[in-house]
Amino acid sequence: MEVAIRPVHDSDLPVFYRQMNDPESLRMAAFTPRDPADRDAFDAHWKRVRASSAELRTILADGDVVGSAAVYGEPGEREVTYWIDRAYWGRGIATAALRDLLAEVPERPLHARAAADNAGSLRVLEKCGFRVTANARGYAHARGEDTDEVVLTLKG
Repeated sequence: MEVAIRPVHDSDLPVFYRQMNDPESLRMAAFTPRDPADRDAFDAHWKRVRASSAELRTILADGDVVGSAAVYGEPGEREVTYWIDRAYWGRGIATAALRDLLAEVPERPLHARAAADNAGSLRVLEKCGFRVTANARGYAHARGEDTDEVVLTLKG
Protein backbone atom coordinates (compact mmCIF):
# COMPACT_ATOMS: atom_id res chain seq x y z
CA MET A 1 0.00 0.00 0.00
CA GLU A 2 1.40 3.39 -1.00
CA VAL A 3 1.03 6.03 1.72
CA ALA A 4 1.51 9.72 0.94
CA ILE A 5 0.67 13.09 2.44
CA ARG A 6 -0.26 16.31 0.67
CA PRO A 7 -1.78 19.70 1.56
CA VAL A 8 -5.45 19.65 2.52
CA HIS A 9 -7.91 20.37 -0.30
CA ASP A 10 -11.46 21.66 0.16
CA SER A 11 -12.73 18.34 -1.20
CA ASP A 12 -11.08 16.50 1.74
CA LEU A 13 -13.21 18.19 4.39
CA PRO A 14 -16.41 16.14 3.87
CA VAL A 15 -14.31 12.98 4.17
CA PHE A 16 -12.70 14.23 7.40
CA TYR A 17 -16.13 15.12 8.78
CA ARG A 18 -17.44 11.61 8.07
CA GLN A 19 -14.35 10.00 9.57
CA MET A 20 -14.62 12.11 12.70
CA ASN A 21 -18.17 10.94 13.34
CA ASP A 22 -17.40 7.23 13.69
CA PRO A 23 -18.39 6.31 17.29
CA GLU A 24 -15.60 3.76 17.81
CA SER A 25 -12.96 6.16 16.49
CA LEU A 26 -14.26 8.92 18.72
CA ARG A 27 -14.15 6.72 21.81
CA MET A 28 -10.59 5.64 21.05
CA ALA A 29 -9.41 9.22 20.42
CA ALA A 30 -11.27 10.37 23.56
CA PHE A 31 -10.17 14.03 23.41
CA THR A 32 -12.40 15.27 20.62
CA PRO A 33 -14.60 18.29 19.94
CA ARG A 34 -17.57 18.66 22.27
CA ASP A 35 -20.01 17.80 19.46
CA PRO A 36 -18.31 16.24 16.42
CA ALA A 37 -21.64 16.17 14.57
CA ASP A 38 -21.88 19.99 14.67
CA ARG A 39 -20.99 20.70 11.04
CA ASP A 40 -20.86 24.47 11.56
CA ALA A 41 -18.30 24.04 14.36
CA PHE A 42 -16.33 21.58 12.21
CA ASP A 43 -16.24 24.03 9.28
CA ALA A 44 -15.28 26.93 11.58
CA HIS A 45 -12.45 24.85 13.08
CA TRP A 46 -11.02 23.96 9.67
CA LYS A 47 -11.32 27.54 8.45
CA ARG A 48 -9.42 28.73 11.53
CA VAL A 49 -6.64 26.10 11.36
CA ARG A 50 -6.20 26.53 7.61
CA ALA A 51 -5.61 30.26 8.19
CA SER A 52 -3.11 29.57 11.01
CA SER A 53 0.53 28.53 11.00
CA ALA A 54 -0.46 24.87 11.35
CA GLU A 55 1.10 22.38 8.95
CA LEU A 56 -1.96 20.46 7.72
CA ARG A 57 -1.81 17.34 5.56
CA THR A 58 -4.22 14.90 4.02
CA ILE A 59 -3.19 11.26 4.31
CA LEU A 60 -3.62 9.13 1.21
CA ALA A 61 -3.44 5.35 0.89
CA ASP A 62 -3.24 4.16 -2.70
CA GLY A 63 -4.63 7.57 -3.68
CA ASP A 64 -7.68 7.46 -1.38
CA VAL A 65 -8.18 10.02 1.41
CA VAL A 66 -7.88 8.01 4.63
CA GLY A 67 -7.12 10.70 7.20
CA SER A 68 -5.34 13.84 8.21
CA ALA A 69 -2.23 14.86 10.12
CA ALA A 70 -1.03 18.20 11.46
CA VAL A 71 1.55 20.07 13.46
CA TYR A 72 0.04 23.04 15.27
CA GLY A 73 0.58 25.43 18.17
CA GLU A 74 3.09 27.95 19.36
CA PRO A 75 6.84 27.48 18.73
CA GLY A 76 8.39 25.31 21.44
CA GLU A 77 4.97 23.91 22.32
CA ARG A 78 3.88 22.58 18.92
CA GLU A 79 1.97 19.33 18.86
CA VAL A 80 1.25 16.64 16.29
CA THR A 81 -2.15 15.15 15.72
CA TYR A 82 -3.54 12.67 13.24
CA TRP A 83 -6.75 10.84 12.44
CA ILE A 84 -7.05 7.66 10.39
CA ASP A 85 -10.31 6.21 9.09
CA ARG A 86 -11.04 3.15 11.25
CA ALA A 87 -11.29 0.93 8.15
CA TYR A 88 -7.53 1.53 7.71
CA TRP A 89 -6.34 0.96 11.28
CA GLY A 90 -3.53 -1.50 11.86
CA ARG A 91 -1.93 -1.20 8.42
CA GLY A 92 1.00 1.10 9.26
CA ILE A 93 -0.60 4.10 7.55
CA ALA A 94 -0.48 6.42 10.58
CA THR A 95 3.19 5.57 11.19
CA ALA A 96 4.16 6.16 7.55
CA ALA A 97 2.20 9.42 7.33
CA LEU A 98 3.55 10.75 10.61
CA ARG A 99 7.12 9.94 9.55
CA ASP A 100 6.54 11.87 6.32
CA LEU A 101 5.08 14.83 8.23
CA LEU A 102 7.99 14.85 10.68
CA ALA A 103 10.41 14.92 7.73
CA GLU A 104 8.59 17.97 6.32
CA VAL A 105 8.51 19.78 9.67
CA PRO A 106 12.02 19.54 11.16
CA GLU A 107 11.18 21.78 14.15
CA ARG A 108 11.85 20.15 17.53
CA PRO A 109 10.73 19.58 20.15
CA LEU A 110 7.28 18.41 19.12
CA HIS A 111 4.68 17.04 21.50
CA ALA A 112 1.77 14.65 21.23
CA ARG A 113 -1.06 13.49 23.46
CA ALA A 114 -3.06 10.30 23.49
CA ALA A 115 -5.55 8.61 25.76
CA ALA A 116 -3.53 6.29 28.00
CA ASP A 117 -5.52 3.28 26.79
CA ASN A 118 -5.09 4.11 23.08
CA ALA A 119 -2.38 1.49 22.50
CA GLY A 120 -2.42 1.91 18.72
CA SER A 121 -1.73 5.63 18.81
CA LEU A 122 0.92 5.26 21.50
CA ARG A 123 2.65 2.62 19.36
CA VAL A 124 2.60 4.94 16.30
CA LEU A 125 4.10 7.81 18.28
CA GLU A 126 6.81 5.65 19.84
CA LYS A 127 7.75 4.17 16.43
CA CYS A 128 8.23 7.76 15.22
CA GLY A 129 10.60 8.58 18.09
CA PHE A 130 8.26 10.18 20.63
CA ARG A 131 8.89 9.30 24.28
CA VAL A 132 6.53 9.59 27.24
CA THR A 133 7.34 12.70 29.24
CA ALA A 134 4.24 13.15 31.40
CA ASN A 135 0.89 11.75 32.42
CA ALA A 136 -2.23 13.86 32.73
CA ARG A 137 -5.93 13.50 33.27
CA GLY A 138 -8.58 15.56 31.55
CA TYR A 139 -12.18 15.59 30.47
CA ALA A 140 -12.71 13.56 27.30
CA HIS A 141 -15.82 14.70 25.43
CA ALA A 142 -16.07 11.44 23.46
CA ARG A 143 -16.24 9.45 26.68
CA GLY A 144 -18.14 11.90 28.84
CA GLU A 145 -15.68 11.49 31.71
CA ASP A 146 -12.22 12.34 32.97
CA THR A 147 -9.69 10.15 31.18
CA ASP A 148 -6.01 9.39 31.68
CA GLU A 149 -3.76 10.88 29.02
CA VAL A 150 -0.12 10.39 28.07
CA VAL A 151 2.05 13.30 26.91
CA LEU A 152 4.93 12.43 24.61
CA THR A 153 7.82 14.48 23.22
CA LEU A 154 10.03 14.19 20.17
CA LYS A 155 13.37 15.84 20.79
CA GLY A 156 16.08 16.86 18.32
